[in-house]
Amino acid sequence: MQQIRSQVTERDGLFELEAGSDVLDSPRYNHDMAPTKVHERTWNKWHITALWVGMAICVPTYTLGGVLTAYFGLSVGEALLAILFANIIVLIPLTLNAFPGTKYGIPFPVLLRSSFGILGSNIPCLIRALVACGWFGIQTMFGGLAIHLFLGSVFDDWKALGGTGEVIGFMLFWALNLWVVIRGADSIKWLETLSAPLLVLVGVGLLVWAMPNVSMSELMAIPAKRPEGASVVSYFAAGLTAMVGFWATLSLNIPDFSRYAKSQKDQIVGQIIGLPLTMFLFASLGVVMTAASVKLVGVTVSDPVTLIGHIQSPVWVALAMALIIIATLSTNTAANIVSPTNDFQNVAPKVINRTKAVMLTGLVGLALMAHELLKKLGLIVSDLSLETVYSNWLLGYSSLLGPIAGIMVVDYFLIKKQQLDLAGLYRDDVYPAWNWFGFIAFGVPVALTLLSLGSDAFSWFYSYGWFTGSVLGGLIYYGLSVMRPSPTAVKSAV
Repeated sequence: MQQIRSQVTERDGLFELEAGSDVLDSPRYNHDMAPTKVHERTWNKWHITALWVGMAICVPTYTLGGVLTAYFGLSVGEALLAILFANIIVLIPLTLNAFPGTKYGIPFPVLLRSSFGILGSNIPCLIRALVACGWFGIQTMFGGLAIHLFLGSVFDDWKALGGTGEVIGFMLFWALNLWVVIRGADSIKWLETLSAPLLVLVGVGLLVWAMPNVSMSELMAIPAKRPEGASVVSYFAAGLTAMVGFWATLSLNIPDFSRYAKSQKDQIVGQIIGLPLTMFLFASLGVVMTAASVKLVGVTVSDPVTLIGHIQSPVWVALAMALIIIATLSTNTAANIVSPTNDFQNVAPKVINRTKAVMLTGLVGLALMAHELLKKLGLIVSDLSLETVYSNWLLGYSSLLGPIAGIMVVDYFLIKKQQLDLAGLYRDDVYPAWNWFGFIAFGVPVALTLLSLGSDAFSWFYSYGWFTGSVLGGLIYYGLSVMRPSPTAVKSAV
C-alpha cells in the first residue's frame, strides 16, 4: 500500500526522500526531477574532475587568450593570469551552490524553489535555459564543422558539398548530443570519464606540434593593446569579470551534477582539481597555437577547427577532427543541455519529462542558429555572423546572472542555514508560490547594470557586472529576509 506522507531519511550527512502520495501526486514532481537516492550518488572526485576537464577543453576556451588580448587590452601574460584568477574565483559559488545538490540530491530548478518560490523559480530557470540553448547552438555549429571536415578528409566528394556539408554535420552532431542526454546521467558520466584523458592527450600533442614554431619569450614580450601609460588595473578587472562570466551559468546549475556526488568532499576536491588548471592550460595552448599558426599554415588562425583544417595530411585531419568532435560533445552535453532539460521540466513536471525537455532544448538551439544554417545553405545572403553576435550577447547576458548566484548562496547558507524541507520543495503548502524577496534582489542589480550602460560615472558597475550583481543581490536578499522572514526561513526542516 502506498504511504500517504513522504519520509526523509539521513545517511552520513546525505538526505533522501521516500515519496508518499503527497509528493507523488503533486504537480511539482516527476521521476526525473526527484531527489537522487543515496545509492544513486556514485560520482567520486575523479568523475567530477573528468566532468570539468571535459567541459573546459572546448573551442571557446581555446580562444579566450586571444579575446582578452584583442578586445580587453591585456598582454599575453596578463590574459593568462586573468583566466587563472577568474576560475579560482568562480570556484566559490560553484562549490557553495553544489552543497545543497549533494546533501539533498536535488537539481537546480528545485533548489531555486526555496529562494524564488515554487512557481517563481520558473523565471530564473527559463533565463538560464535560454543562455544554455544559445551556447548549445554555437557549440553544435563547431561540432558540425568538425564532422564536415572529418568526412571531407575521408571522402573527397564530401568536400564539394561546402556549406551543405556543414549543415548536415550540424544536424548529425545535434542528434548525437540529444541522444547522449536522453540516455541519462550515467551516459554523461562515462562520456566525460573516457574523453578527459583523450582531450589532455590532444592538448599535449598540439603543444608538441606548435612549440618549435614559436618563441615563448617573444610571445610574452608582445606589448598590450591599450593606450600607452594606461593603468592595467581597470583593463585587468574588466577581463577578469568577463572570464568569471564564462562559467557564471554553471555556478547556478551545478546542483544538476552535484546531486550525483558521493560526498561534499568529492564535489569540492573534484572541482578544485578539474576547473582552474584545465582552463588555464588549454587557454595557454590557444595562445601558443595562435602565435605559431603563421609558421604552421601561413596565416593567423585563432580557432583549432580551422587551424587543423589547414593541415595537408588527411589522416591527421581525420584523427584531430574525431577528437574535437569528442571534446565538443563532452562540453555540450554537460554544460548546455542538462540545465535547460531540467529547467523546462520545472515548468510542468507532469507534462514535460526528460525526453520531451531534451527535444525542446534541441529545437530552441536549432531555432537560434537557423539564420546561420540558412546562410550556409545559400538560401539567404548576410554579412551578419550569428556565432559572433550570440557569443558577445551570451557573455554579457551571463554577467546578469550574478545576482541569482548571490541569492542562492545567501538563501541556503544564511537564511535557511543549510536546512530545507525536502518534501516541501515538491508540494505547494510549505514554500510560497512566489518569493518576491528573490525577485527584488534580482531586479535591482540588473536594473542598475542596464542603467550604468548610459553613464560614464557608473560604467564600472557594468564592467564588473558579475561581482557587483552577485554581491548586491545577496545583500538585498539577506536584508529583506532578515527584516521580514518568511515562515520557511524561521521554521526550516529537513
